[in-house]
Amino acid sequence: MSAIKSFFVALWTQLRIFMSGIAGLARLIAMAIESLIGSGGSIRSRLTARLTSADGQRAIFDIARAFAPNVVLSTKLIAAYDNSGTVLVTRFDDVKDVLSRDQDFEVVYAPRMMQITAGRNFFLGMQDTPDYTRDTTNMRLAVRRDDVLTIVKPFAAKRAAELVEAKTGRIDVPQDLTLRVPAQLLGAYFGTPGPSERQMIEWTTLMFWYLFIDLGADTELDARALDAAAQCRSYLDAAIQDRKAHPSSNDDVLNRCLAMQQAGLPGMDDLGIRDNLIGLIIGAIPTTSKAAVQALDQLLDRPDALAGAQGAAQSDDDELFARYAFEALRFNPVNPVIYRRATRKTVIAPHTLRSVEVPQSSMVLAANLSAMFDRLKIDDPNGFRIDRPADNYILWGDGLHACFGAHINRALIPAILKPLLRQRKLRRAAGPAGRIDSDNTPFPVHMWLEFEAV
Repeated sequence: MSAIKSFFVALWTQLRIFMSGIAGLARLIAMAIESLIGSGGSIRSRLTARLTSADGQRAIFDIARAFAPNVVLSTKLIAAYDNSGTVLVTRFDDVKDVLSRDQDFEVVYAPRMMQITAGRNFFLGMQDTPDYTRDTTNMRLAVRRDDVLTIVKPFAAKRAAELVEAKTGRIDVPQDLTLRVPAQLLGAYFGTPGPSERQMIEWTTLMFWYLFIDLGADTELDARALDAAAQCRSYLDAAIQDRKAHPSSNDDVLNRCLAMQQAGLPGMDDLGIRDNLIGLIIGAIPTTSKAAVQALDQLLDRPDALAGAQGAAQSDDDELFARYAFEALRFNPVNPVIYRRATRKTVIAPHTLRSVEVPQSSMVLAANLSAMFDRLKIDDPNGFRIDRPADNYILWGDGLHACFGAHINRALIPAILKPLLRQRKLRRAAGPAGRIDSDNTPFPVHMWLEFEAV
């Protein structure tokens, strides 16, 4: 009897996946019609904006999961890194499989990482080598898990509360809050405040954009990013020398690195410290801000979820509040796809109807946004649920190259948002000002909200 029941449950699940694909196609058609009859900009720009929005991407992935979950293309969609074509992977199990098979699917960032450091790679761009083990071990000694509760979260919570309190009922979330807190954390925790807060925001944004998002190899952007990298290198070189010449008792990452240098740990010469610091700070500001803004944006679109998140914030239930924040982020994660390059000819989803052969050097786009809406793994994928198990989420990558700072993100993002969510009658400002404005970048630059201060 149980076998018969399982058969019909599986059949019903597959039917619902098919229906989701049809619904996704209907949504895309509606978006195309809206773009045709809309105003502001060209039809092409309006359509592009709709298709690349979180709603548009989810519709496209609904169609792909239903009708072509793994697609092999000869077209090169990524120009920034060498490859021979493109493979799109959309199902949860297949995405996790790609991210876990480091010998078959390699990270590709080394050439651009070496441009940023002017010579050496950073462990984000390394395969599972002795250098990777050495550098990640060193940095885990410097960036410790217990710092999250003793340093990172208290600092972020206090500073975010001060920044929100300084506003009188109106706030530009990225500029006034979500960029500023992580930028200031670089000084308080890493020991690298930069020449100024704004300078660190600009440098890290450009470098991250160049390394991970500039897939079309925009020469103008590349020039700006490499100039930012050169300035950042000079600043960090001077900061390291200044700290050695004028020692401090600060318990920050820079002092811990210098202590390891004094102890003779391999890889911790001045250049090693500088390059590892660059690699860490690249993602510290722009991605934290983007995650916080996009989670908040999704909450604002869901009044019930917003009310629940505000209730958790007001009652100081940090665990519950974090669940609201990360479920919101599931609907629009920082990176909707994670890309790897096939080191050899291999197969994805063998012995299944969706099995595909991946040519060597193909760029494999593991669609984590799609995976988090895969009905075969995720219960009620389109519902906003705060009771999901942790393994339903692929927000920070997976496998060997999961985000190094994932444990920091899990505390930092809710800590930044919580003081704002405590405010009464939190709402978007009227018109376009209340929506995310990326200002021709991959990151939220403005989003104005209004509230009544507590």
